[in-house]
Amino acid sequence: MVGGSNPSCPAIKRLKMEKMINYIKLSRAEIGKVIFPLKEQIRNAFITVFAVVAIVSLFLALVDAIMSFSLSKLI
Repeated sequence: MVGGSNPSCPAIKRLKMEKMINYIKLSRAEIGKVIFPLKEQIRNAFITVFAVVAIVSLFLALVDAIMSFSLSKLI
């Protein structure tokens, strides 16, 4: 085969283009099915995560302080 002598090359390009167009159409249809969260839901989730992280951080700080205190008395 000499460069560009493949007669089915335009057909392959057309098939690839059709597949790409079909993929884009299906992707747009799927995005249309997505239910995005409301601002209130995002805010509530943020507050919940922030509160849980704060509580766990305080608990770990307390455990660290107790262990440091008891270790310093032991040594």
